[in-house]
Amino acid sequence: MVLLSHPTGNEFVRATLDAFDRAGILCEFWTTLSWNSKSPINLALPRRLREILQRRSFPATIRARTRTIPRREMIRLFAGTIGLASKHETGAFSIDAVLRELDRKVADRLRKIEPHAAVDSIYAYEDGALESFRAARDGGFKRIYDLPIAYWQISRRLLLEEAERYPDWEPTLGATRDSDEKLSRKTQELQLANLVVCPSRFVLESLPPEACAQKQCLIAPFGSPDVDLRNAAGRSSGRLRVLFAGALTQRKGLADLFAAMRLVNSKQIELVVMGSLLCPLSWYRDRLADFIYEPPRPHGEVLRLMQSCDVFILPSIVEGRALVQQEAMACGIPVIATKNAGADDVIVDGETGFLVPIRSPEALA
Repeated sequence: MVLLSHPTGNEFVRATLDAFDRAGILCEFWTTLSWNSKSPINLALPRRLREILQRRSFPATIRARTRTIPRREMIRLFAGTIGLASKHETGAFSIDAVLRELDRKVADRLRKIEPHAAVDSIYAYEDGALESFRAARDGGFKRIYDLPIAYWQISRRLLLEEAERYPDWEPTLGATRDSDEKLSRKTQELQLANLVVCPSRFVLESLPPEACAQKQCLIAPFGSPDVDLRNAAGRSSGRLRVLFAGALTQRKGLADLFAAMRLVNSKQIELVVMGSLLCPLSWYRDRLADFIYEPPRPHGEVLRLMQSCDVFILPSIVEGRALVQQEAMACGIPVIATKNAGADDVIVDGETGFLVPIRSPEALA
């Protein structure tokens, strides 16, 4: 039986929980929030906060085995809705602080589990596994490590190079500012793991050779959504609509896409950029004035937006496997992406899309 820990319970975690539940091996799920989507309090909440909390609701079968540590995460989310950002990594209500608190609580729980109890494995994720894995090692539990993005040594090298290529985009990179302590935690997490789960070949190949030699490392690719195309949104213009979806960062190659649009310089192409702003919108407009910005939205609305576009582009520098490219393909639109987006084992080059090298606005154009 497995104890699974994750601070937010994103869609990939939900799929894992569902698989474990159907297999009858899920014992406990530890997270920060488990929201009741039918609670009357939803009506009194700001719309943005309500939408965030709705994504933290879980099926009843999962909810019955869920343990929560909500206070710090609730403050973090509320602060975000009113524009108050916590200091990167060291802030009391940063995502790193949330991760560390949950990790400590799970470690405490593992230390209290009696020998021969139902739980025999801990499944945890990067940045939130160190204390849990230490307790699991001491208690004789199997330690399963989910690495959702390329290992930090490769990621950091690539992103530091991006900071040199585009110094003004460095604030959007995030990981370039990680402390030595945080990087040490990542190293120790991998060292303590028995099994490493990667979403793509790119992530697997980013692991240190000694980890691959000493541990079981495998690829567990994401599934694709079942999209109903019968009521697909129609195109709103005669121009070629190009979609980028994801956080507006150079980690996802947005500066290269902007450079490609400047090279093309055609009124026949309409760039739609959807995702979370990491700088003010005016900052992005200073770098490319002519694009349509779409804010984040519920998943169903994302799919409808995709269906109104002609091509999806994701020239990522560092990813795990960007599910958004599979969602675009499920919507029937071709994808242009990099190997580093986890695309080389998804796209049939020249048939279902095109693989392009990283850092190549010319190839995108």
